[in-house]
Amino acid sequence: MNTVIESLQQFWQYTGFANMTYQHLIMVLIGIAFITVAIKKDWEPLLLVPIGFGMIIGNIPITEGLNVGIYEEGSVLNILYQGVQKGWYPPLIFLGIGAMTDFSALISQPRLMLIGAAAQIGIFGAYAIALQLGFTPAEAGAIGIIGGADGPTAIFLSSKLAPHLMGAIAVSAYSYMALVPVIQRPIMLMLTTKKERLIRMKPPRAVSQKEKIIFPIVGFILTAMIVPSGMALLGMLFFGNLLKESGVTKRLAETARGPLIDVVTILIGVTVGCSTQADVFLTGSSVKIFVLGLLSFVIATMCGVLFVKFMNLFCKPENKINPLIGNAGVSAVPDAARVSQNAGREFDKSNHLLMHAMAPNVAGVIGSAVAAGILLSFLG
Repeated sequence: MNTVIESLQQFWQYTGFANMTYQHLIMVLIGIAFITVAIKKDWEPLLLVPIGFGMIIGNIPITEGLNVGIYEEGSVLNILYQGVQKGWYPPLIFLGIGAMTDFSALISQPRLMLIGAAAQIGIFGAYAIALQLGFTPAEAGAIGIIGGADGPTAIFLSSKLAPHLMGAIAVSAYSYMALVPVIQRPIMLMLTTKKERLIRMKPPRAVSQKEKIIFPIVGFILTAMIVPSGMALLGMLFFGNLLKESGVTKRLAETARGPLIDVVTILIGVTVGCSTQADVFLTGSSVKIFVLGLLSFVIATMCGVLFVKFMNLFCKPENKINPLIGNAGVSAVPDAARVSQNAGREFDKSNHLLMHAMAPNVAGVIGSAVAAGILLSFLG
């Protein structure tokens, strides 16, 4: 009888119930909240559902030695997590993004690329604030990249500069990507006048197939020459776009923007979620990262809108730019461009800004990769 009781007691000690702490419970509830928001509000469900469920997986309490935890060398989760730690997954995501992206709006209106560049100021603004809060330069650089609103870039850079902060940085980046409509719209309305919101822009010119093929080749050579350290992200982004635009690699393009990016999105979402174990994630640094991530995102949005207003000072009346597309300088594609479109139609239902907003939006994707390369060059 005593042997049976001792066996049951030993079994109980191995269960999650016996090892559960209030911190684990908090993280499980946060994971459930992510899933709920993704399903009910339809906020980035492809990201928040895997991350939310990953949080639940990662916060089931386990006894050391079972070799199942994400931080236990050789476990299945640890092996899958290597794609995040070593930076394998983000370039594959960029390959899929490139195969999905149409750069026509940017090619036809190259001046709008400057808006995407201006929005990257948020990254460096958050970097400066993070330094003041006591983070090391490498940690500050990894945190600042959240302002680019680009989850894969945030993961890639944090894996190189601050792997111990990767969970908080990745969750923060993806959370704010999901909250693009909530965060950006009030800022856009606060910084623009009714007259500015009614500006109608000229339709973008038609772009030839030849231009579409040349752009990723020339674009990669120029950006990689300027920032060689961003070559992995930039190379895969432009290569994916070339697969799409060449017209002779349709199967490869379909694979890159379909099955491949779906598989990698699942793996990156679940493993990032798993990495948010309570003892690693629930720290004062995580709270600071979330606040800095929000500041970075707000600064990026403000800089994009204000830079359009600055550009308009030098534009003829017929060439003025609607400042409502300034928010699209962050690289949350195409969500930020949709926010521009929806905001514009609130004041003029016949004013369609989506195609115009896609230019700074895709420029933001390139800009965030370039900014990551710059930070990696100086801080890596």
